[in-house]
Amino acid sequence: MTQDWSPRTKSVHSGTRRSQYGEMSEAIFLTQGFVYDSPEQAEARFIESGPDEFIYARYGNPTVRMFEDRIAALEGTEDAFATASGMAAVSGALTSMLKAGDHVVSAKALFGSCLYILEDVLTRFGVEVTFVDGTDLAAWKAAVRDDTKAVFLESVSNPTLEVIDVKGVAEIAHAKGALVIVDNVFATPAFSKAAELGADVIVYSATKHIDGQGRCLGGVICGTREFIRKTAEPYIKHTGGALSPFNAWVMLKGLETLHLRCNAQAESALHIAQALEGHNKLERTLYPYLNSHPQQSVAKEQMGAGGTVISLDIKGGKEGAFRFLNALDIILISNNLGDSKSIVTHPATTTHQRLSDEKRAELGITDGLVRVSIGLEDKDDLLTDIRTALDAV
Repeated sequence: MTQDWSPRTKSVHSGTRRSQYGEMSEAIFLTQGFVYDSPEQAEARFIESGPDEFIYARYGNPTVRMFEDRIAALEGTEDAFATASGMAAVSGALTSMLKAGDHVVSAKALFGSCLYILEDVLTRFGVEVTFVDGTDLAAWKAAVRDDTKAVFLESVSNPTLEVIDVKGVAEIAHAKGALVIVDNVFATPAFSKAAELGADVIVYSATKHIDGQGRCLGGVICGTREFIRKTAEPYIKHTGGALSPFNAWVMLKGLETLHLRCNAQAESALHIAQALEGHNKLERTLYPYLNSHPQQSVAKEQMGAGGTVISLDIKGGKEGAFRFLNALDIILISNNLGDSKSIVTHPATTTHQRLSDEKRAELGITDGLVRVSIGLEDKDDLLTDIRTALDAV
């Protein structure tokens, strides 16, 4: 029974559908439409489709369905719906359930595009959004009202790596009848405990650790069958944010090695963070499993590891950060994360550049802050690369 399998086994086998040919690797059903035996069958399928009945690739596809079933089994949710990107998952999860007059409470430390959805898009259509310090449970309690429809948070914030007490927030939200939506990218599906901690809806950018090799865009929304099929699916399939069958196949292949990759990357990240802490060219070294991290105990309670990302606050502001970036040899400058290749970005001038100076300061995004996504290279080679680049600051 799949429910008795370990997460590593689920990530390899759950959701597999084999054709009459008995293929070992999952098949790519690269088709946008499906043929019906009769008009009566077409009519019946449009009224209600069975688990292996499909209408149109925007509504569902056998390869995509395999990915959805596998990630739901791994995450511990009843169902999942795959999307064209991580932001399609975030916007789809929120927009599908909200209407004018609804109230949302959100952590203020978010990825720039997530902030745009909450600050600009939802409010444009009449949704009231209240932002709080995500690490402060008292702030959540004060902000969540009887009419609050949902709360939204990144379990580990991008890029300052604040860790939010998902269980504590869920208890506050559920007491008022609000749904808990968690962007869980930095925690990764390999280390996630979001569902058991009380998250109702969990979203991922599958572009990150799930693919994890820099190939395809993708996203996924995990939750109850009722939310996925009655709320999220109708919205996404009619607005066009569905995942392509080919990208779903790439994600299935990525899930097979997810645990091996994420565990190796997190082990290297901890090794590098511990070695760099206190370096004379750094203002701060941020990593959830460091003893100096203010939410270390929460991170250890709700994550199986500290994750694959380190943030370094380099002395000398933007000039110091750019000197560091230009001196790197192995680590590549890009704005992705969760890749097999190590990647570094400067949030103040890229992912969070649209924010005001005051807003970035409030979030702790200094001009010297760089976000380093640790890949699969040798950890000591990466450490040497970082130390050498710090010498140039």
